[in-house]
Amino acid sequence: MAVNKTINKRTNTHGAMRNCIEYVLRQDKTSELLTYVTGPYRHDEIDYDLVYRTFLEEKKMWNKDTGRMYAHNIISWHKDEQITPEQAFEFGKEFAEKWFSGFQTLVAVHKDKNHIHCHLVTNSVSYEDGRKLHNTKKDLECMKQLTNQMCRERGLTIAEKGKHFDGSEIEKGEVIAWNKDKYNLFRQQVRDSFVADCAMAVLKALENCISKEKFIEKMKQFGWNVNWTEKRKHITFQNQDGKKVRDSNLSKTFHLDISKEGLENEFNGNREKSRVAADRDSRANEELRNYYRELDAAITDTRGITDQAQSGEGYSRTKFRKSERVHANTEKADTDTGRRETDNLIRQAEIARRNSEINRRNSASDNRTVRNAEAESVASAEQRRSEKQKWLNEQERARAARRRNKRRSGPEL
Repeated sequence: MAVNKTINKRTNTHGAMRNCIEYVLRQDKTSELLTYVTGPYRHDEIDYDLVYRTFLEEKKMWNKDTGRMYAHNIISWHKDEQITPEQAFEFGKEFAEKWFSGFQTLVAVHKDKNHIHCHLVTNSVSYEDGRKLHNTKKDLECMKQLTNQMCRERGLTIAEKGKHFDGSEIEKGEVIAWNKDKYNLFRQQVRDSFVADCAMAVLKALENCISKEKFIEKMKQFGWNVNWTEKRKHITFQNQDGKKVRDSNLSKTFHLDISKEGLENEFNGNREKSRVAADRDSRANEELRNYYRELDAAITDTRGITDQAQSGEGYSRTKFRKSERVHANTEKADTDTGRRETDNLIRQAEIARRNSEINRRNSASDNRTVRNAEAESVASAEQRRSEKQKWLNEQERARAARRRNKRRSGPEL
């Protein structure tokens, strides 16, 4: 898995370029067999001073010895990648000749770490036509695609978003930091890390939160102010000590989607869960009411049979024979058993009714919460539209005032 990273440091001085070339060609990090310069280079050996002067001569030839002096890229491979320093060297040369075609590029492989990496230092002025080197965000994405293509051609692994080197999924909340200092900070579990504290506060605030306003209110309870406006691309969290954390920082470090869109999706998901739970409770209550009606009917029928047995309806007690008295006593015992069973059913029905009433009140509360959240969302949207319209009206008044002033201050005759 190769990661191609562009180093964005101060590159507009001769000293910065010289120091970078000197670092890349240090003998304790590389060897002469793993160094190369693409483009015109008339010296037999590769020395940092000779490379520096070669780059400088090319700039002066085109009279472009100001501005950005060089570009610095590092192509690094995972420590478990099956690649040799020689293969990494050929990889770096091919990439430099393809991507930085027409520009002098110093290529050097370092093997002083537990993973192999290749440095590319490119002169910012082309030796072909003197044009300056420029890389846009789109160019950086194309650079990544070229790196992946070259890995595929060599049978190397490809970096996949959301996965480790071995292909396993990165779990939600797992700490991932490209910055070594930040990674060590979280690995050592420093307790006073305000970034980790902010992430925990966000996760707690998101539990059952169904609107932006409720989220901001909960974050404030946890000691974090939230700057979430339409004019700003990112959300900024600030604690009581004045320390700030961006949503993009939390997303990258903890593998979480803390963007505006991601949080809105969480709110919508929580609202949908509340609706589903309310519908489920409503259906359960209806089924329970039907059960109560059937139970009440069964209890009524049981009472009727019991009352009939107690009143002796259909029997002539004065005409019982001695043998029939035994049978009557047995029926009386059965009647007592039936009465006890009936009383148990009545008690169970009362308990079920009370539980149903509690569930009904909880369901009604959930429905009110959802309706309130929807009303708050609508009110918030109306407020944003009103503010935007107010801003447009102010701009229009300002333009009208400028037009009036321009007419009044017309050209003097």
